[in-house]
Amino acid sequence: MSRMIAVAAAGICRRYGRRWALTDVSFEIPEGALVMLTGRNGSGKSTLLRVLATAIRADRGTVRVLGHDVRVDRDQARRNIALLGHRTHLYEPLTALENLAVRARFLGADPSRAALLPRLEEVGLGDRADDPVQAFSAGMRQRLALASVLQQQARVVLLDEPYGHLDPPGFLFVDDLLRLLRQGGATVLMATHLLNRARNLCDRGLVLEAGRLAYAGPAAQIPEPVLADGAGFAEGA
Repeated sequence: MSRMIAVAAAGICRRYGRRWALTDVSFEIPEGALVMLTGRNGSGKSTLLRVLATAIRADRGTVRVLGHDVRVDRDQARRNIALLGHRTHLYEPLTALENLAVRARFLGADPSRAALLPRLEEVGLGDRADDPVQAFSAGMRQRLALASVLQQQARVVLLDEPYGHLDPPGFLFVDDLLRLLRQGGATVLMATHLLNRARNLCDRGLVLEAGRLAYAGPAAQIPEPVLADGAGFAEGA
């Protein structure tokens, strides 16, 4: 039995002023897949994730998330999507626990300490629950942002460089998080420069070059020239 298509993009184009960031990008992602999205800096990865998340509109083309056209059923599509972007959107003066409580109230979930502390422990921040975010390192903020993503329990999860700002133990944490999301049935699209690491975790791969889709297929079979380009991206960067 074939799986439902979780994300379908057809002819997506997006421009900023006179520059086209995405040109005629089309692909489908089956439900429950773990997909890596890669390409050089400026190739359009973040723009594509933001279009899929309904954060910005495509100038042309269509996107469907779990069958919902994001132009027609934007609210319904958005309920099923969680996005980790470059900006963590955390409230600096609030504590880690208070940040999760704000998100919980927005989601209509339990904002109590008893409900949220396990989530912080899950991302390795249980002992920093009552510390203000403004005292956190970049890696700790990334962990808290990932905890916020987990709160949404979304069926489609979009991650923009989730390994960013993390140390080697943080890399293992993200690896485990990806496996956890997959076990829970989520569909995950992850933009990353850590090609070899992602190839070992993901089913499928998408490669963008100058805003165009250059490859779509098994992650393990991403062309070697792409991997050679990625060799300059440090695993710890």
